[in-house]
Amino acid sequence: MSNPWEEISLDDYEKHMSLESVRQLQALDSIMQEQFSAYPVETATVLGVAGGNGLEHIGTDKFRTVYGVDINLDYLRAVSQRYTELSGVLECLHIDLVNEVKKLPQTQLLIANLLIEYIGYGAFQKAVLQTAPEYVSCVIQINTNEDQWVSESPYLHAFDRLDEVHHQMEEKALTAAMDEIGYSLILQETYPLPNGKALVRVDFARNEEILI
Repeated sequence: MSNPWEEISLDDYEKHMSLESVRQLQALDSIMQEQFSAYPVETATVLGVAGGNGLEHIGTDKFRTVYGVDINLDYLRAVSQRYTELSGVLECLHIDLVNEVKKLPQTQLLIANLLIEYIGYGAFQKAVLQTAPEYVSCVIQINTNEDQWVSESPYLHAFDRLDEVHHQMEEKALTAAMDEIGYSLILQETYPLPNGKALVRVDFARNEEILI
């Protein structure tokens, strides 16, 4: 059976995420600007790149290569069309992170925003180990209502099948999973959203990268 993310149209996804009652697209755009500028790196991988929200913050004077990874080919085609100015820096990769993790290239920075929820901690650990980054920057969604983790919107039914792959996230569990594979927490920030939800950014550094 196909992954539910292969069936969700980019138009439905982006319209839902940008609604005033949701505002996750806007929040993630701002967060990604910080993620791309935070660390002294010149290569990065963005897991679950979707339509490329936030990629306009890639500084071509800083980055030599940025990989945008997604399971949905239509999303990747949209990214390629939207960000022609990043030609030579941005490379789109069609990868199923659960079943094809060994296709991931190694980069210095790994960004995973609203992605771990759909592959689980174990698969994410494998993705980190394969990528072997110096820094990992993640955004997870924290829900006050676990029964209704997708916000109400006219596009709600586009996400009906996501229950098949969704994992409830928790900062301490993610930190423990990262610690198991040699990465330590270096940053945690919370961004409140409408409807009682919040985005939490958690960044990690490979243990030998931490300055004592």
